[in-house]
Amino acid sequence: MQFSVRSVTPDDIPFLWDMLYFAARMLEEGATSSDAARHDPHLNNYVREWGRRGDRGVIAYDPQSLRKLGAAWIRLLIDDKSYYGYYDDETPELAIAVLPEVIGQGVGSALLSHLIGTVRSEVPSIVLTVRSDNPAKNLYERFGFIVVEEIINRVGTKSFKMLLKLL
Repeated sequence: MQFSVRSVTPDDIPFLWDMLYFAARMLEEGATSSDAARHDPHLNNYVREWGRRGDRGVIAYDPQSLRKLGAAWIRLLIDDKSYYGYYDDETPELAIAVLPEVIGQGVGSALLSHLIGTVRSEVPSIVLTVRSDNPAKNLYERFGFIVVEEIINRVGTKSFKMLLKLL
């Protein structure tokens, strides 16, 4: 599959909401659109008011059709230190998702590679949470993320908090 990767622009915000819906696996919970992510107080912090200092992200897209295929972004979420994704005041949290029909075609790997390369000298580490049954955990481990904590996620199941040290 041919695709390119570029930085997130303000025009991509609706797509970030769509990708948050997929990243949070909301379809499995019966949600039918990204509106569910916008209205979920545990999730909307990942996109709401996008463009704050430190917000960084990348979009994968088909260069011929310009169709967006996936997104990866980081955001410092320090307002609620009790939040299950919080690590410390300097470590942003990663959100990443690709359209279901392009899973397994290298899009997620390319997104992670580009994003990590972009922020490597800017942040000390990146944290993420992944459900214990999500095969994407293997992708994160290939990039050097390690499990630092086992947690109960927003839907009451087991997830792993994973950390990638950069500095």
